[in-house]
Parts: sequence; C-alpha cells; structure tokens
Amino acid sequence: MPSSPTPSPTPGPSGLRRRTLLGAAAAAPVLATLTGAGTAAASASSSTSAGSPAGSRALPGGGDLGPNVIVFDPSTANIQARLDEIFKQQESAQFGTGRYALLFKPGTYSGLNAQLGFYTSIAGLGLSPDDTTINGDVTVDAGWFDGNATQNFWRSAENLALVPVSGTNRWAVSQAAPFRRMHVRGDLNLAPDGYGWASGGYIADSRIDGTVGPYSQQQWYTRDSSVGGWLNAVWNMVFSGVEGAPAQSFPEPPYTTLETTPVSREKPFLYLDGDAYRVFLPEKRTDARGVSWGNGTPRGTSLPLSEFYVAKPADSAATLNQALAEGLHLLLTPGVYHLDRTVEVNRAGTVVLGLGYATLIPDNGVTALKVADVDGVRLAGFLVDAGPVNSSTLLEVGPEGASADHSADPTTVQDVFVRIGGAGPGKATTSMVINSRHTIVDHTWVWRADHGDGVGWETNRADYGVVVNGDDVLMTGLFVEHFNKYDVQWNGERGRTVFFQNEKAYDAPDQAAIQNGSVKGYAAYKVADDVTEHEGWGMGSYCYYNVNPSIVQHHGFAAPNRSGVRFHGLLVVSLGGQGQYECVVNDTGSPTSGTDTVPSKVVQYP
Repeated sequence: MPSSPTPSPTPGPSGLRRRTLLGAAAAAPVLATLTGAGTAAASASSSTSAGSPAGSRALPGGGDLGPNVIVFDPSTANIQARLDEIFKQQESAQFGTGRYALLFKPGTYSGLNAQLGFYTSIAGLGLSPDDTTINGDVTVDAGWFDGNATQNFWRSAENLALVPVSGTNRWAVSQAAPFRRMHVRGDLNLAPDGYGWASGGYIADSRIDGTVGPYSQQQWYTRDSSVGGWLNAVWNMVFSGVEGAPAQSFPEPPYTTLETTPVSREKPFLYLDGDAYRVFLPEKRTDARGVSWGNGTPRGTSLPLSEFYVAKPADSAATLNQALAEGLHLLLTPGVYHLDRTVEVNRAGTVVLGLGYATLIPDNGVTALKVADVDGVRLAGFLVDAGPVNSSTLLEVGPEGASADHSADPTTVQDVFVRIGGAGPGKATTSMVINSRHTIVDHTWVWRADHGDGVGWETNRADYGVVVNGDDVLMTGLFVEHFNKYDVQWNGERGRTVFFQNEKAYDAPDQAAIQNGSVKGYAAYKVADDVTEHEGWGMGSYCYYNVNPSIVQHHGFAAPNRSGVRFHGLLVVSLGGQGQYECVVNDTGSPTSGTDTVPSKVVQYP
C-alpha cells in the first residue's frame, strides 16, 4: 500500500463535487486483428427459440464487430502504443463521440498500463477473469482535471485478472464506471494521485486479494465480491454479499453491510469459445454472496454470435426493430446511434448488449427503447442520451399497467446509463420508467447534466429521473442526480434499494422554482403515500444550490410513515453550505447547517 494522508471526512472548498469547474448454433471463427475485431461469418443453419428461423431472416446474425472494437492477443505487437493512442484521444473527451471496446483474448500479457479515458471499456474474452491475466495495470487517474476525479465517468473494466506492477492498481472513478468480474492480485486504490476528490463508484462480482483503499471516495457500493480488507469510509460505503466486507457500523464509520444480495444476476458478457464469439448469460442467484466464478466456469447459458444482429452506428431504428422481429438479439458496437422511432423489445429472453458505451439518441422526441411485459430480457452496457426534442420517457421496462409475475426470470437493466444535456441540449420529462414486476436494475446512473453544453434549469429540463410503478422491483447501485422534481419516485409495492446516491439540481434559480406545494423542494427519493411495503439501505442525498445558496430543501427522503416502509442508513449533506436541508427523511433528522460539509444521518426509519 502506498503511504497516504488520513483522508478527511469533510472536503475543503476546492474538494466539493463542483463539476461546473469544467470548461465548456456456433458462430463461425473470428479473425481478430489490431485494427478491429475482424469478421464473423454467421451460420445460417441455426434457428432461435422464438422469432424467425435463421434461414428465413432478411438480416444476418453475427458479423464484423467494427473498427472500434479492438482485439488483442498475447502475440499482438505494439499493444501499449495502441492503448496510449486511444487514451490520448479519450482522456478528456468527456462529451465527445469516440467510443472504444478493448478486448483481450485469453492468455498472459506483461508490461502493460491500460489507461482508460471516457467511453472506453476494457475486458477479457475468457469465461473466467483468470483466463486473461495482465501483469500490469488498468488505470484511471485524474491528471486531465487537475487531480479531481469527480468527473471520471463512462468507462469500465471487466473480466480480467490484474497483477499490478507496484502491488496496487489505481481505479479513481466516479459515476457510470463499473468494475465487474475483475480479479486484482494485489491492492486496489480508488483515489486519484494526490488524493483529490472522487465520487464513485461500483464493484461487482470481483475478487480483490489485497486491501481496497477508497481514501477520498465520497461513496461506494460493492456487491457479491470478495475483498482482503477495506481501509476507510467518508460518507457512505455499502456492501451486499461481500466476503471480507467491514461489519455493519453506520453511522460511524458509515458502513452499511448486508450479508447477502437478495437477488442478483450478473451482466451478460462477450467471450471466445475457441475462435468463435459467444455471449454468456449468467444465471440468477438468490441471497448471493461472493463471486459467481469462484470455482472456475460460471453457471449460466450462452448464445452464439450468430444469434445476434451486430449493429453499427449507421443502422436505423427500423433495422434494429427488424432484427428483433426476426428473432435476433442485439449487440450494439461502439458508436452513437440516432433513432427516429422507438426500439421495441417484445420477445422474452432478448439480450441487448452494448460494447464501448454505445449511445442511443432519440432525435424527435420518441422513447429510445421499450420492453414488453415479458420474462428475462437483459439490457446491458449502453448509454441513452436525450435528444433536443423533449421525450416523455427515454427508457421503459414494461408497458403501463404491466402485471405479469417475472420472479423466476426477471428483466435486468445493468450498466445502462441515461444523460440529459451535457453533450448538447436534451430534454425528457421522465428518464427511466420501470413498470414490469420483479425487474432488477443493477447499477445505473441517471443524470441531468450540471455542466457541459446545453445546460440550464429549463434548457435541459427533466422533471423525473427514475419512476418505478412495478411491484417487487430491486435496485442495486442506484445513482440519480439533478432532476427538476423527484429524482426517484417509487409507486410500486415491495420495492427495495441497496445503495442510493443523489445530488439535487445545482441550478435552481430560487426557492419558488423547487417548491412542491407546501413542501420546500422535491425529495430526492419519494415513496408514494399509498405504498405499504418498501425498504432501502445506505442512501444519501446532497445539495449544492450554487446559483442560489439561500434555497432550503425540507428533506432528502419522503415516504409514508408506517411499519412496512423502512430505511437503514440515511444521510443528507450540504456541500459547503450551498443550500441546506431541514430534515433527513420526512420530518426526522437534524438539519444541515453552516458551511461545514458534515452529513446529517438517520440510522433507522421509522
């Protein structure tokens, strides 16, 4: 472990999360090359379990993964130079259009330092992380932003084993930067060089042999993993199903620890079976604890690439819908997809998997993607970016009134992120709507931009972040920020959230702009008045009303006061005194006060 100062639980003025500081059948063999993923000739002899037989399809399955999926093997020359070239392009391209997936075939690689910039994903192509070992590092740092990591968004690492050169791998990220199915044979440092602020983050299905040092990380969620130790906490550290996690101790230190995760199903991933690509679909686990791959081959099923339409950014929504109607799954290769109509997922068991932060933009006010009320859909690994014409919704799981029981085979939404503004003007009344019962949303960041282009109280208007109407919905790793009204509005019964991170909108012009009837401000997380059962663990809301610091927010959390609605480990924070909270949940909890960035906490409610 590197020596470091003891992290302060309260940032100084320069350490606030001031993002406004930024200026403006089996698939055929695949030939992987340095410049792209090569081609995969789709087999025409297989048929799907639903939809059109392969022989009658107008669109092919399988195919070339495109120029921005870059595949390496241990014999590839000049790997480091290629990694450096992409990092140079992506390091500070926060709102750029570049998208990259860096894939490593099984084997051992030495002497690499893969620095990851924006919209860059790195992953191994084995069934287990240990199939692909890098004697070196996968690094995220914040030199591009003067040592402040609070804007290190939209990048990921998956399915690799790392042997860090110094014994410690640095992963200084904030929102929308998952660390999945990773094996670190050493320590993991979650802070930037110099220990500036960071606002992450998320680890799942990973094994860290050494100690995880969050240092200046303000909050973090770790799920179904194994750690050799955990060093410290600042505001809110949450663990579920983590071997080696700190014991429950909220409020001091602020560790919220669940022995198991109620229900989980790991994200689908691309891998190589010999020289053919397949997509692995991990099975559902109940009361999960530890990694899913601990005994080698994970449990689940797989699909050949020939069962996927390999989409390119130039494809229209009509083409994507045709592929789905013909019984194909979707593999979204890296790039920006403009949609003039909704992508409709109507078939049970459909997989929509993005690579390299593939991005969907609805251009004319449509909903980007809708899922029918069917079993087992898996949405994973893509970004939905609001278009300039207001969309009533951006992502809908299940139609209004959906009621089917999906407990045996739920829909999962994993590493699916939503953005309104930042890359340009964007508007959406509600970003994500969950209507289907038993849906699992596992790691999302739903963000109304507070910096970048097209940002302003009305310019990128977005009233609601996540609305949950379905019953029995589970959220694990829920990040929702800056909406004009409720960030999360939960109407369904028996909902559960494990970890929630929120900031209220920075840019409210005055108290009247946020007034909610007789209540000062809309809660970050609102449970509807008629809900009888709900539970949440490890949940924080922050305010930073820098446009008008006199604004008062009554509470961060609002819920009916009844025994079946329970919260564990709640906090609110005023960042540097820019606005204040009067209470934590309903009328309970001490107010924030003054300019000290010190959380007000409620251990249990009611």
